[in-house]
Amino acid sequence: MNRTAIAAASLLATIAIPANAQDMTAPDYPETRRGDVVETIFGEEVADPYRWLEDDVRNNEEVADWVERQNAVTDAYLEDLPARDWFAGRIGELTDYERFSVPVARGNRYFYNRNSGLQNQSPLYVRDGLDGEPRLLIDPNEWADDGATALGGWVPSPDGSKLLYSVQDGGTDWRIVRVMDVETGEHVGGEIRWVKFSGLAWVGEEGFLYSRFPEPEEGEDFQALNTNQAVYYHALGTDQADDQLVYATPDHPERNHTAGTSDDGRWAIVTSSTGTDARYEVHMIDLEARDTLGWQARPLVTGFENSWSMIESVGSRLFFVTNDAAPRYRVVSIDMDNPQDGWTVVIPERDQPTADASIIGGHLVLEYLEDASSSAYVYTLGGEMVREIEFAGIGSAGGFGGSPDNAETFYNFSSFNRPSTIYRYDVTTGESTVFAAPDVSFSPEDFAVEQRFYESKDGTRVPMFIVRRADVAESGEAVPTLLYGYGGFDVSLTPGFSASRLAWVEAGGAYVVANIRGGGEYGKAWHDGGRRANKQNVFDDFIAAGEYLIAEGVTPEDGLAIQGGSNGGLLVGAVVNQRPDLFAAGNAAVGVMDMLRFNQWTAGRYWVDDYGYPDREEDWRILREYSPYHNIQRETAYPALLVTTADTDDRVVPGHSFKYTAALQKAELGDRPQLIRIETRAGHGSGKPTDKAIAEAADILSFLGYWTGLQVAE
Repeated sequence: MNRTAIAAASLLATIAIPANAQDMTAPDYPETRRGDVVETIFGEEVADPYRWLEDDVRNNEEVADWVERQNAVTDAYLEDLPARDWFAGRIGELTDYERFSVPVARGNRYFYNRNSGLQNQSPLYVRDGLDGEPRLLIDPNEWADDGATALGGWVPSPDGSKLLYSVQDGGTDWRIVRVMDVETGEHVGGEIRWVKFSGLAWVGEEGFLYSRFPEPEEGEDFQALNTNQAVYYHALGTDQADDQLVYATPDHPERNHTAGTSDDGRWAIVTSSTGTDARYEVHMIDLEARDTLGWQARPLVTGFENSWSMIESVGSRLFFVTNDAAPRYRVVSIDMDNPQDGWTVVIPERDQPTADASIIGGHLVLEYLEDASSSAYVYTLGGEMVREIEFAGIGSAGGFGGSPDNAETFYNFSSFNRPSTIYRYDVTTGESTVFAAPDVSFSPEDFAVEQRFYESKDGTRVPMFIVRRADVAESGEAVPTLLYGYGGFDVSLTPGFSASRLAWVEAGGAYVVANIRGGGEYGKAWHDGGRRANKQNVFDDFIAAGEYLIAEGVTPEDGLAIQGGSNGGLLVGAVVNQRPDLFAAGNAAVGVMDMLRFNQWTAGRYWVDDYGYPDREEDWRILREYSPYHNIQRETAYPALLVTTADTDDRVVPGHSFKYTAALQKAELGDRPQLIRIETRAGHGSGKPTDKAIAEAADILSFLGYWTGLQVAE
């Protein structure tokens, strides 16, 4: 055990929360006006007294005043938490290491993000040649005094001479797109606006494809529904007003469209969807025939029935990953010179779901999920396995970008106790070499990572990861435990490093991730088992995880905290309503809390694939049963809850959290606090500055730690 761990272990044994500490029970909450909105829906009267809190804080003075008063109470409470300073300091120390993204090679140049440690945003660097001197290309830390303007996606042009990139301001999903000359650092042309949920794809060196929505009405930027997305082509040196419409479906405003291009520049691929489900239509545009055919989009896959994701093209042959007749996905190809011959299976479905695929140096590289952990294999283009790519244990791998004509690729690998290491991989030789490795202030060997399986209510076998200090795991001591879950939208929770979660574990607690249904850990059936009419399975799986941790002595009965964000925030709200006795504390982050109105704002309309339609009675009755806002048990002892959201969250609008918190505070839920922390100039999560992320994590963990009895150093 290293010095830091030894110090933490000794302090754990000797320093407790002082017996005479300030009373941390529920404070006096700010008064919240109750409206008189009552609607009769499918024969049932439904009250919505806090509907006025749905308004955008920027446009409603009463909502802005409510936010200010809630934050004042929450800030005063959090300032008195005894472990807050310790968590802030230790999370900062654990965050302070050099971090790299997976490099992208174009021409002879290599592009990658690098953060020196505590920079609020990660700058972008370029090297001429793999061993060239790194040169700073973009430093987003210079864009805003508060560090809240971030570098979004970026794509070098095919020869590496130009960079297409996006800017994210204050956490919003909206992006501003720009082009830079890599050699000079000068911008090429103006800006592209009203871009959201878009790919960025070069067409040669002269222009690019992107997706945008119509400009919202004034004041509706962060709340209006997102409809009528379309793909446009922008020629460098022209105004956005002159951009060419490439693909749109005005008769179907609910459809979304994103575009990509093949590595050889021959094809543009337009992928269309209607929601969050992986059910797509695919159209192909022959870029070599653009002079005669224009942007003629040729249908390749129609019907919105299955997932189709193009891997790459090799000559006239296109390779796709699909779940058509393969719930865990397979690789297929089609010859565009002879499309009438149909699809050919290249790599059949395996027992493990395919997570990603690429074509590098004339080989297929496929990533799989094996019990929620990464594995990867190299195949020939004919489907014969060449080798497995060896990883350093249980963890997550990603990357493997590159070209069909070049054997070089890069990938990262991380786990709960290992920050991301970047490797260069030669597909021909199978050799992995370290490109960038972190130098951290702890020893990974001081922490134990194990995977267990438990039974849910209906007997389903569910995996979980448990992370503890090695000495705690060896002792078998029951310790305060933070249980995390998501359970939706085909999202798989795989092992990954978090400085804040490691600080919790370092202090003596356990961190647990439950791979509950609704995710993609085991393919389509696992996802389907936790959505729409099956959504209760998600909550049952999570509750069963908590019961297992108590029964197995991982955590004491009064030592279990839970956490989840977005759909995971919904998870926390729902299970707390259903089993308030099981949990000591919870953090519901940026959650979907009003299940009867979620489809009224921004991207909410997409979520009907997972949740169902609030305007259909069968779906509405299911949603009404578990909606967190509508099912709070009045005059019942609840866990301590810290709701977190942000004023610029235009994915899950903050009105969800505002209304839910107001209802909690009115419901007389016992002595434990029900508080809300509302960040300013932040959104759903991406682009959040490092200093804000550390401060938020310290607030959350010190809150959860206090109410679970986690005893840490002052």
